[in-house]
Amino acid sequence: MSASTHWLASATAQSVLERGGNAFDAATAGAFVLHVAEPHLNGPGGDLVAVLATADDPAPRVLAGQGHAPRAATIEHFHAEGLDHVPGAGALAAAVPGAVDSWLWLLAELGTWELDEVLAYAIEYAEHGVPVVPQLARVLATVEDLFREHWPTSYELWMPGGRVPHPYSMLTNPVYARTLRRLIAEGTGMTRRARIESARRAWRSGFVATAVEEAAAVPHRHSSGTDHAGVITAADFADFEPWLEPAVTARFRGITVAKAGLWSQGPMLLQALTMLDHFDDARIDPSTAEGVHTITEALKLAMADREAYYGDLDPADAKKVLGRLLSPEYAKERAGLIGPVAATEFRPGDIGVRRPYVPPLETRRPEVQADGVGEPTVQQTGQTRGDTCHIDVVDRWGNMISATPSGGWLQSSPAIPELGFALGTRLQMTWLDPAAPSCLVPGRRPRTTLTPTLLLRDGAPVAALGTPGGDQQDQWQLIYLVRTLALGFDPQQAIDAPAFHTTAVPSSFWPRTWTPGGLVIEGRVDLAIVDELRRRGHDVTVSGPWSQGRLSVVTRDPDSGVLGAAANPRGAQGYAVGR
Repeated sequence: MSASTHWLASATAQSVLERGGNAFDAATAGAFVLHVAEPHLNGPGGDLVAVLATADDPAPRVLAGQGHAPRAATIEHFHAEGLDHVPGAGALAAAVPGAVDSWLWLLAELGTWELDEVLAYAIEYAEHGVPVVPQLARVLATVEDLFREHWPTSYELWMPGGRVPHPYSMLTNPVYARTLRRLIAEGTGMTRRARIESARRAWRSGFVATAVEEAAAVPHRHSSGTDHAGVITAADFADFEPWLEPAVTARFRGITVAKAGLWSQGPMLLQALTMLDHFDDARIDPSTAEGVHTITEALKLAMADREAYYGDLDPADAKKVLGRLLSPEYAKERAGLIGPVAATEFRPGDIGVRRPYVPPLETRRPEVQADGVGEPTVQQTGQTRGDTCHIDVVDRWGNMISATPSGGWLQSSPAIPELGFALGTRLQMTWLDPAAPSCLVPGRRPRTTLTPTLLLRDGAPVAALGTPGGDQQDQWQLIYLVRTLALGFDPQQAIDAPAFHTTAVPSSFWPRTWTPGGLVIEGRVDLAIVDELRRRGHDVTVSGPWSQGRLSVVTRDPDSGVLGAAANPRGAQGYAVGR
């Protein structure tokens, strides 16, 4: 079974499975197709986080595909450039791209197919075209002036013939197809692994790294409204190495939930679940005002801790912080803070390990320009300008993977003309304050919002799920888990049900603002629920009826071996397929 945020990626992954590939072959092929089908939501210059289990080893592990800050990306350099935040668009905000190298590493380590077989799908679509979904056309229209006036390489690549592509027209990227073909050609060796490893070298220290360094060094417009040159170099590429690490876990209603560590926002979901496990099902039912309120307050507490303590910490420090944040005593203490009315203050806890960091608490600034701002995610009003991608795969043998590729959006920085893609802007998630646990430090990973999930029952993987959406990713997954694990919904019912999220936390994306008491909820809910939430003190925004979340999931019953999948109808792009 395969499920993703775009039907072409799901169909590609399923094609690989039908032809004998395993889940890791399929996910890799689908991910490269996502670069072509959803270039406004992810790209080769971006990053990824995946959580997986193999048929031979069901222990959940995390593929850490988040690149680090370049050697010259220092707080002092950004201040010298006149910046108080890392910009949301422009190559100065680029971390080392981790997505492509991580997918190739995974293919070499756990896959079975040859590189040319896996990349054939993406090459075909890049050369012959993919249909422009309306969302992509809207994003391109938004940045048309920016591209024409400041990013000519992007204008040439994404607006062929000098105009924004119409919805449902075909869009090609022959330059990226040539990049993939060159990687294949560079992949020489006597064994499959050797061929993939030599292609990785071409990416890490060959023609790709060289082209990136040259392009980033050209000053260009950033979302700050000022011009800067990037600092990423070919040497920074060579510093990056993907790896698998143990997942962080917690239990909710008897199910083990596996996430990435403190360098992601994953433990925030675990914290919220451990708080909610102290309430009965009726108290956390998302179809009631009481349930929405309780879940929202738990999220606000967990996300305050995210700002106070999460970051790419040293392993010993991370172990201490996680041990306290996920302890039963702390979960009970935090759950006890959830009262009958909405909290409007920022409330991190005191874990006794380090002093909680309180970031600048700024409300949204109306003068901020819109073009190329931050991650193109769901807005407070519920309007979706884009977000990220996601893919889940489970195969006949029991291999399972949930992956969230992101970054490197076509609107994140100028296109690199020799390669056919842009660099990402993940460094915008770092603070230019040395006291912050997620401050900018060369060689360290920015704290990412990418946060896929794996579920296990009695030690056996039973589901892989995730969603795009920046700071909303774990919020929407939390609602899904409550509905499926506590209330008995089936996966498609849980995905289709009305969603909501809080904005009462500093955004992970430039310009890092927040809305105290903010709560956004889909318009399909009963208006009486909205009235009750406002009476409780929530600052409620009612969004479009089908506006929040693009969650997908695959499932496996370890007893019967029966597989399942579900995908999101929102946006009419998600697709679940299998047999």
